[in-house]
Amino acid sequence: MARVAVAGRLLVAAQFALLAWLIWPLTPQLWSLTALVLVGCAAALGLWTLFHNRPGNFNIRPEPKASGRLVTSGPYRFVRNPMYSALLLFAAAEVVAYADPWKILCLLALALVLVAKVMLEERGLRARFPGYAEYAKRVRRFIPGVF
Repeated sequence: MARVAVAGRLLVAAQFALLAWLIWPLTPQLWSLTALVLVGCAAALGLWTLFHNRPGNFNIRPEPKASGRLVTSGPYRFVRNPMYSALLLFAAAEVVAYADPWKILCLLALALVLVAKVMLEERGLRARFPGYAEYAKRVRRFIPGVF
């Protein structure tokens, strides 16, 4: 289990590093309507997710909390990882706003890191919550009805 914890912490560090690179440098930019819509959707989805999965239950590491509960309401009815979806929407907004090849690479790398986190996290969720496997069959990871 120690290897899972170390891997989880490395993935979280990679996630935050990629998010920092996405917003760096902080240069003034007139964002397009598309970028603004994407960042608005990211913020709305992130807030909706926090409302349904309170901070006491929420964990940035891909390990279920011992006192955690399985949440399947709110945005979790449509995707299993709505906060990760919100992060990807935010990253897409950065890509659209700046049209920078490095930001595109960061978005792709972030997507890979989040998929790795989800795979690690879902092992623990399947072991901890008997109903998780059935839930995972019905609900997609990031995009409703797609992926």
